[in-house]
Amino acid sequence: MLNSLKISLVIIGFTILMISIFWLPSAANTLADQNPEYAYLKYPLLFGIYLTCIPFYIGVYNGFVILRLIEKDKAFTEYTNRSLTYVFYSSIAIILLYIIGMLYLLLNNALHPSLFLLGIGIIFMSFIIASAAGVIKALLIKVIEIKNEHDLTI
Repeated sequence: MLNSLKISLVIIGFTILMISIFWLPSAANTLADQNPEYAYLKYPLLFGIYLTCIPFYIGVYNGFVILRLIEKDKAFTEYTNRSLTYVFYSSIAIILLYIIGMLYLLLNNALHPSLFLLGIGIIFMSFIIASAAGVIKALLIKVIEIKNEHDLTI
C-alpha cells in the first residue's frame, strides 16, 4: 500500500515537472500570439506558476518523507509532525499565490472564466490538503503526548 502511494507521488511530481518544462512555455507562446493584447502577461504568469511549483514540491517531498517514516514504524514522532507542518504551510502558500495571481489577472481584466474555475479548483484542493494535514497534525500531537506519558510510566 505504501509503495503505491510513493509511486503515485513520484508520478504526480514527474507529470507536473514535465508539464511545467515542456507544455507550459509553448502554451504561453501560443496564447500570447493569439491574444497580443495580453502578451505582456506571459512572463508574469509563467513566473507565478513556476513560483507555485516550489511549495508544491516541498509538499510532495514531505509526503514522501511521511511515507518513509510510516514504513520504518516511526509514524508517531516529531519528524512526522514537522513534515505535516511543511505540508500544511505548503498548501497555504499555494492558496495565497493563486489568490494573488487571480487578483492580478482580475486587475488587468484578463481573468477568463475558465482560468477562474481552474484557480478556484486548485485553491479548493489545496484547502482540502491543508485541512487534512492540520487535523492529522493535531491528532498526531495528542498521540505523541500519550505515547510520551506511557513511556514515562513504564
